[in-house]
Amino acid sequence: MNYGVSAPTLSIGGRTVGAGHAPFIIAEIGVNHDGDPARARELVHAARRAGADAAKFQMFDAAMLMSRDAVLAAYQRERGARDPRELLQALQLPPEALGELAGECVRVGIVPIVTVFSIPLVEIACAQPWQAFKTASPDLVNLPLLRAVASLGRPLVVSTGAATREEVAQGARWLEPHRDIAFLQCTSSYPARDDCAAIGGMHEIAAITGRAVGYSDHTASVDTGAIAVAAGASILEKHLTYDRGAAGPDHAASLDPNQFAAYVQLARRAARMMGAPSKELQAVERDVRAVSRQSLVAARDLPLGHLVRPEDLCVKRPGTGICASRFDEIVGRRLARAVEADRVLTEADIAWPVAAGTAP
Repeated sequence: MNYGVSAPTLSIGGRTVGAGHAPFIIAEIGVNHDGDPARARELVHAARRAGADAAKFQMFDAAMLMSRDAVLAAYQRERGARDPRELLQALQLPPEALGELAGECVRVGIVPIVTVFSIPLVEIACAQPWQAFKTASPDLVNLPLLRAVASLGRPLVVSTGAATREEVAQGARWLEPHRDIAFLQCTSSYPARDDCAAIGGMHEIAAITGRAVGYSDHTASVDTGAIAVAAGASILEKHLTYDRGAAGPDHAASLDPNQFAAYVQLARRAARMMGAPSKELQAVERDVRAVSRQSLVAARDLPLGHLVRPEDLCVKRPGTGICASRFDEIVGRRLARAVEADRVLTEADIAWPVAAGTAP
C-alpha cells in the first residue's frame, strides 16, 4: 500500500500488487539452503507456513558469474570465506533442482520467483515454472541481462541496492516498454543497521520510475517490514533461514521460520492499519460523528417566519441538525416554523426558496 507514493499496480502469480492491496511478501531463500536441495525444499514449506506469498531462489553458475579477478565482500570474508568462486560453488544448485523447487512452490500454493545472474541461464529458467523473475541489485546496470529477462514477458522485480538515483533512472528507461515491473529500495549491507535502512528511498524511486515500489529488507529486525509497509511498500523481500547462526554469507541477515512468521503478521497488520490510500468517512465513525459534532441551535425561542440573525444561533451537540459549517448560509433565511430555544435546527425548519416551475 503506497502512502505518499503514486505508482501503478502489477500482477504477480495472479495477485494484484500495488497501492490499495495487501503487501506481496517474498521469502528470499537465496543460498540459505547451503547447496542442499532437501534443505531448500524444507525452506519452501517453512515460507508457506509463515504466510509468505512467494519463495525466491538464485540461479547462478560460479564459473559463469565470477572472473579470475573476482573478490569477496567484507561481510563474506568476516564469515570465513576465502575464495569467491569456492564460496558460490558450494552454494549453487543445478538448474534442474531449481526447476523442481519452482514446481514445489506451485504445488504448495506460493509463487516461485528466481533471480538469474547470467544470460545463458535465462533460457533455462524460462522453460521452468517460475512465475516471476527478479534481478539482483548489482545487475541494475547490467543492460544485457535486464534486456534478456524483461523480454520473457513475465513480471520482473528489480532491486536497487548500492545504486545512485541516476542509475535507477537509467534502468527505468531501459525497462520502460515492459509491463509488470516493480522496483525495490534496498541497502546492500548484510545485515543493514537501522540508521542505514533508508526505507524512505522508495518515494524517490517511485517518482523516478513511475512503477510500483517495495523494500528488500536486509535488516535483522522483525518489524522492519511493517515500517516499510507504512512508508509505502507494496512488496517486501526478506531472507528466510533455518538458523541465523549457520555458516554462510546470508544467514545472519535472515530470519528463522518463527521470526519470519512474526514478520509477515506485523507487515499485514500494518497494511490493515493503513487502510485505503484516501481519506474517507468510515462506518465505525458514524455514531461518534453524529453524537459529538455540533449543529446550529436556536439561542432563544424563534417564531414562524422569523428572519434568522447571527445572535439567534449558537452551536451545540449533537451533529444531527444543520451543520455548524452552514452558519453563513442560514443567517438571513426565514423560518418555516417556530423553533424553541436550545433545539437544533433542521432542514424542515428553514423556508427554502421554491424552485422555478415547482408547485408550491
